[in-house]
Amino acid sequence: MISEHTAELLFEGAIAEEYEMLMRICPPAAEISQRVGKFVANWTPPYPAEQLNLLEIGCGTGITTACLLAGREDVLIESVDNATAMLSQARQNLTAALAMKRLRLIENDALSYLQEIPDASVDIVASAYTLHNFLLGYRQRVLKEVLRVLKPGGLFVNGDRYAVDDAAEHLKNTQQEVKDYFRVFSEMNRIDLLEQWIVHLFSDESEEHIMRLGPALEAMTGIGFQDIRVHFRDGVNALVSAVKS
Repeated sequence: MISEHTAELLFEGAIAEEYEMLMRICPPAAEISQRVGKFVANWTPPYPAEQLNLLEIGCGTGITTACLLAGREDVLIESVDNATAMLSQARQNLTAALAMKRLRLIENDALSYLQEIPDASVDIVASAYTLHNFLLGYRQRVLKEVLRVLKPGGLFVNGDRYAVDDAAEHLKNTQQEVKDYFRVFSEMNRIDLLEQWIVHLFSDESEEHIMRLGPALEAMTGIGFQDIRVHFRDGVNALVSAVKS
């Protein structure tokens, strides 16, 4: 049995090598990445800062990373991911930022890397479509570490898959999502990928993973985040921010 505090490797093989297929089966995911980038671009730290240190949890292929880089020039990004295949694509997609040393990619799991970071040393922690993949206990520990590493007044922003609290409504949304998977992959004649994405969706929906919005916000409050807000909500897609007091 997998411990709830385990760092899993969920993206390898074909699903990782062709991850950007997500944009075809779930167009709102790209919008969420853009929203995270715009939110960070418009954020003003409550303290003087010529340069902002940003930690991204889960760079994937670099979709959200690119939005963060484009949003403002005063940010240096460290982005951590434990999937080798995803990082390989991110390096290809973000060569300019890597060459300019505006970005550093780190192969590690989120919790292990966060535990190496000093207290109150990060201005922004940002993520998109990553935390919902974590086991509940592991996610809780990651969020505690996020709060620890943020500077007082620092920002946490997450654009992610937050399950609808009403179970019947969430089931209806998930059923439609599965139908869309079948339609898109059938049109592309990629039944091999359909199988992998359906298996992954079952993981997202499992009791040890599912991230419902209400309980997720309550957990953040319990950890000690302040000014927790939901800025956008469309089905399971939501943009959530909070600060460290």
